[in-house]
Amino acid sequence: MTNQEAKFILGAYRPGGHDAQDAMFGDALGQARRDPALGAWFAREQEHAAAVSGRLRQIAPPPGLREAILAGARVSGGAAARSWWSRPAWLAVAASVALLLGVSAALWSQRGAAQLDRLADFAVNDTLHAKHASHGATAGALEVMLGQPTTRLGGNLPVDFAALRTTGCRTLSFAGHDVLEICFTRGGAEFHLYMLQQADFPRLPAPAEAEFGTRAGAGFLSWADATHRYLVVSAAGVAALRQLL
Repeated sequence: MTNQEAKFILGAYRPGGHDAQDAMFGDALGQARRDPALGAWFAREQEHAAAVSGRLRQIAPPPGLREAILAGARVSGGAAARSWWSRPAWLAVAASVALLLGVSAALWSQRGAAQLDRLADFAVNDTLHAKHASHGATAGALEVMLGQPTTRLGGNLPVDFAALRTTGCRTLSFAGHDVLEICFTRGGAEFHLYMLQQADFPRLPAPAEAEFGTRAGAGFLSWADATHRYLVVSAAGVAALRQLL
């Protein structure tokens, strides 16, 4: 079982240990105990799931909402009647909807942050443990451009995703969608650029500016433009990545 397969299984594991005795999770749980990186990811997932569950338990409908809805359904229009949207029954409904939309937005944001964490784990694990190779003129031209000291990252890149995918750029799969990876060197350090299509991952939050982080001793740089999401990973660390901006 690979870590990606274990993550797929553990993604269904409920917080609080409710599934601890379920045989379906046995091998994946064992792997999480043996693998520090997988164990750290699983701990973050459980913490996030517990937070979401707690948020949902806190949601309570406004007092008398059911009665207000039923009363609103019985109200008939008339010359002396107030506009429907100003009646207490419908104001109560609107307040409930606003509350639910606010909570939904918060949960969507949390799920996007969790997916970004998983993407960083995925890219760092691939950088440190996979074999890397690309070929083809399009990938070669991009590799040369990225290796130039004058090429500044953190903004738009001249990326033709379809052309790179079909002409030899290394292609991986994350959450059921294609991710392209290309290696380049600069200043004696090796870097791995991962490219995703924003449309494939609508939950990923678009950072206002480039963001840095570390995983398993490697550094990563993340940013997005209107079309693509980018992660650059290097074992040389965050200091080397800052030189790319």
